[in-house]
Amino acid sequence: MSTQLQTIDIKDIVIANQMIKDVVTRTPLQKDPILSEKYQCNVYLKREDLQVVRSFKIRGAYNFMKSLDEVELSKGVVCASAGNHAQGVAYSCQAMKVKGKIFMPTTTPRQKVNRVAFFGGDYVDIILTGDTFDDASDESKKYCQTHDMTFIHPFDDYRTIVGQGTIGLEILEAMDQPISHVFMSVGGGGLISGVGSYIKNISPKTKIIGVEPAGAASMQASIRSKKVVKLDYVDKFVDGASVQRIGDLTFQVAQQVVDDFATIPEGKICTTILDLYNENAIVTEPAGAMPVSALDDFKEEIKGKNVVVIISGGNNDIDRMQDIKERSLIYEGYKHYFIVNFPQRAGALREFLTLVLGENDDITRFEYTKKNNRDRGPVLVGIELQDKNDYQSLIDRMEQKGFSYIEINKDKDLFQLLI
Repeated sequence: MSTQLQTIDIKDIVIANQMIKDVVTRTPLQKDPILSEKYQCNVYLKREDLQVVRSFKIRGAYNFMKSLDEVELSKGVVCASAGNHAQGVAYSCQAMKVKGKIFMPTTTPRQKVNRVAFFGGDYVDIILTGDTFDDASDESKKYCQTHDMTFIHPFDDYRTIVGQGTIGLEILEAMDQPISHVFMSVGGGGLISGVGSYIKNISPKTKIIGVEPAGAASMQASIRSKKVVKLDYVDKFVDGASVQRIGDLTFQVAQQVVDDFATIPEGKICTTILDLYNENAIVTEPAGAMPVSALDDFKEEIKGKNVVVIISGGNNDIDRMQDIKERSLIYEGYKHYFIVNFPQRAGALREFLTLVLGENDDITRFEYTKKNNRDRGPVLVGIELQDKNDYQSLIDRMEQKGFSYIEINKDKDLFQLLI
């Protein structure tokens, strides 16, 4: 006997829209001419990066807190977050004059920690603990039980989900033409559960596309297994969507409203971040740029259609930009790392520079791996190509001139260790 999956009542999304309208920004839905031309369709960006806390998370957090009674509010609230939910809760605490304890992973970018402190002011205390969201979440729930406070879940709560669902209401109110696809990031599943529920009820032919990072595709893993599974490991680079375990409620809802998924390599997301900044003057965080990357996977399907992409957040730390650029160059094939064994003969280094390296190629890193024996030790070499198609000729020249090498880009463990 099959159990009935829980659904989201869109009436509750309409009510939530009224509850949060005085605090939450009604963000613009903008047609993007550059992306529209690139994909030969009408691409509209729902700019949640323009919220006061620069992400959609304030919607669910504020709606949740508005549902609490005076006794619950007087005891205070607790949340766990990699950053954006924390900012939403912090802002809500200040707005409603409610005390809050906010648990964040130690890996959270400093910029997000500082913003939480700014929005919460004297009303919030920040506790950095654990390496992942799940670690911080476990600690926060223990604290919550011990001190009889209310836990504001970032995604796996009905009130959070309907708050996020108000984005779907705004999208449909802003569009007077049929929408073919809506693309959005998936972390724990709150956004896609809320937005997907509203849009599918009003516009059932619109396809809901969930986009996950390749290093943290927990929703797809759960749907394949037909139960919620916890990933053994997640790549934390896309910090806004790197969740080891999705929610039980969001798992039920997503099965009913998501039509398809895209899985995006972290390097490709980095390329999209740079493109959005350079071409569109939009600053996004990895999770905010990720659904734009997914348009490539559906480029034939979306031609001539009206497509909406939710830019879920713009909280990007400037200190991360060098890492983002590096990951993009490696993914696009412009940057390569090698361990090179130089032949033991006079002039070998000069030969490498003049006869192996291309005229327009740059050495970006040169480091002896054996500090005490530079005459014989292998060298870590980073090379940036001006034209990625020159890669094979570079390899051919190294082999012809007798330079033995290990290509680090193709060895994941070695790459993590050295680069």
